[in-house]
Amino acid sequence: MSCQPRYEGQVYICLKNIQICLLCDEPAEAEVPICDACEAELPWLGDHCQTCALPLSAAGLTCGECQLEPPAFEQVVVPWLYGFPVDSLITRFKHNAKWPFGHLLADVLGQYLQHCFDEGLPRPDVLVPVPLASKRLRQRGFNQAAMLGRWLSKQLDLPFEEQVLRRIHDTNAQQDLDAKARKRNLRHAFALAPDADVKGRHFALIDDVLTTGATAQALARLLRDAGAARVDVYCLARTPKPGN
Repeated sequence: MSCQPRYEGQVYICLKNIQICLLCDEPAEAEVPICDACEAELPWLGDHCQTCALPLSAAGLTCGECQLEPPAFEQVVVPWLYGFPVDSLITRFKHNAKWPFGHLLADVLGQYLQHCFDEGLPRPDVLVPVPLASKRLRQRGFNQAAMLGRWLSKQLDLPFEEQVLRRIHDTNAQQDLDAKARKRNLRHAFALAPDADVKGRHFALIDDVLTTGATAQALARLLRDAGAARVDVYCLARTPKPGN
């Protein structure tokens, strides 16, 4: 007689480290659970604005908006366009609490960031997540940006400080607003923690998706006004300009 539960699926094999691709269920040879074929088919960003990562038709350019009104952040570092299947994975992670998908995306983002560091991107002093509105946090139960930040902190051996930035006013959801409405919506929405150590430090804001950049701009301006030396933005995906 056996008291062990009956389980027909594959179990984790410690010595061989066999993993199954989360996208196609085929064996994954890499350290992260995604096979080479699926990774190659992800919507990699390609040519983009050197500041805000807006998709562009040629490499090494800065978009018109960043030239006319340079943002408070120095650079957006992002591997993917917000397209299938990354958009679906982010949605399932963010709205359905499918954390393995978020962890997978964070692992690949971490590899991408390490490559950028090796190519000369300055390493930040600290990672900070975009804060979530308290009402949305109660509904969702977790801040997806904070979870991404914790995973990246461990993978990249970078400090993570979750309480530097606070959202002091709940705002309407940003998804259905245009760029001007997003800026108005975020006015006075954020504040620094009273004991935040900001002056002279290089911050990297962590978020899942960058759309108009209004949230990143508001937080970067807050940090820069408090004396931050530099603010970058690390996120999973970048949306194209509406209509493109």
